[in-house]
Amino acid sequence: MKKNNLGLAKEELAIFKKLTTPIKIQNFLDTFPRNMEKDGETYMSPRQVLKKKKMHCFEGALVAATALWINGEEPLILDLKAPGDEDHVITLYKRNGYWGAISKTNHAVLRFRDPVYRTLRELVLSYFNEYTDDHTCRKSLRSFSKPFNLKKMGVSWVTEANDLDHIVQKLDDYPHQSIFPKVNARFIRPVDRMERILCQMTEWKKKDKGT
Repeated sequence: MKKNNLGLAKEELAIFKKLTTPIKIQNFLDTFPRNMEKDGETYMSPRQVLKKKKMHCFEGALVAATALWINGEEPLILDLKAPGDEDHVITLYKRNGYWGAISKTNHAVLRFRDPVYRTLRELVLSYFNEYTDDHTCRKSLRSFSKPFNLKKMGVSWVTEANDLDHIVQKLDDYPHQSIFPKVNARFIRPVDRMERILCQMTEWKKKDKGT
């Protein structure tokens, strides 16, 4: 394996080398349909995502992290935990000391974040108000993980043919920080009519081609 190729074939490497900025990476992720896991749960590697041409948030986070790594940045991901709802995984980047995030989502709000946040807590809180359960539109975000550097998992995950359940488990078990004391949950205002409309907006439907 050549230095920093991460086991990728020449054609695969060429794709990632073009993704030289977080905006370019995000634009690339946005071209992929949402992986609706019609045949069962998946945690595909970046190589498998390129083959299957679809991704969900965890898979997109790994693709984004790979692009950052190929282009000389740290492959950092972060888990947003929402009990009773789906967790969301984002990829972190930093510019001039300020955090931003790359995000693959099917919703209108849990998307890309520009590098304007001084701390990770500030970044995470930008997701709080609109992070809602699909069915009840309950504000569900409760904690977030420390940055997880994918380098500690070696390089095989980039091209692995099997699902990456072990990385999902590692991230799930990684230290998480609560956003607020449990007692404050009773002060959270339920979503209003306009917020409910936004909650129910999605980019991709299960019936859409390629999902």
